[in-house]
Amino acid sequence: MAAIGNLRYRPARRLTQLYVGLALYGVSMALMIRSGLGLDPWDVFHQGLARQTGLSFGTVTIAVGAVVLLLWIPLRQRPGLGTISNVVVIGLVVDATLALLPAGGPLPLRIALLVVGIVANGAATGLYIGAHLGPGPRDGLMTGYVARRPGRSIRLVRTVIEVTVLALGWLLGGTVGAGTVAYALAIGPLAQFFIPLFAVAPQPVASESPATAGPAVVHPTGTARPASEAA
Repeated sequence: MAAIGNLRYRPARRLTQLYVGLALYGVSMALMIRSGLGLDPWDVFHQGLARQTGLSFGTVTIAVGAVVLLLWIPLRQRPGLGTISNVVVIGLVVDATLALLPAGGPLPLRIALLVVGIVANGAATGLYIGAHLGPGPRDGLMTGYVARRPGRSIRLVRTVIEVTVLALGWLLGGTVGAGTVAYALAIGPLAQFFIPLFAVAPQPVASESPATAGPAVVHPTGTARPASEAA
C-alpha cells in the first residue's frame, strides 16, 4: 500500500484543492470570529487560550495543532502532506484575515458573517478532505483513537472530545453562543454535501486477474478495490 497522501495521481488538482480548502477554512474561521455570535468547539478553545496567553488566534491554532499531532505518535497514525499543511496554513490565513476584517458592526451584518463562515467552513472541509492528502490533526486524533479501540463509537469519541474542548474554551473565555449551536447543527449536513462534491475520483488501473475480478480502481491514498466494489 502506498503512503498516505501520495502525489502520483493528479498532483496539480489535488495540491490546488488542498491549499484552496485550507485557505478557505482559515477565512471561514475569521468570519465566525468577527461575527461575535459563537464559534465551533475547537475555536472556542483556541480563542480562550489566545485571550489567556495574549498570543494571536492563528498562533494558538498552530500550536494546538502541533500538540495534537504529537498525540498521533502513540496512536501510530501517519500524517500526510495535508496534515502538516493543515497545522500551518490555517493559522496563518486566519490571522491575515482577522487583520483585514474590522470587529463589530450591526447585528444583521454579524449574522451574515456567521452564515457565510459556516457554509464556507463546510466547503473548505470538502475541499481539503476530498484532496486525499491526509486528515487534519484533530480529525486524525479521533479516528486514530477509534482505530486503536475498535469497540468505541466514533460518534461518541468525537462528542466527548468536542464537549471537552468546548467546556475548557468557555472556562478560558472563548465565545459560546448561537453560532456554536448553528455550527453544530449545520456542519454535518454541509460536510456530507461538499465532501462527495469535491472528492477526487479514484485512479483506474488494470486488475491482475481481469477475468475474475474485472478492472480495479486505486484510491489516491493507495487502496485498490475492484470496480464493482468501488461503485
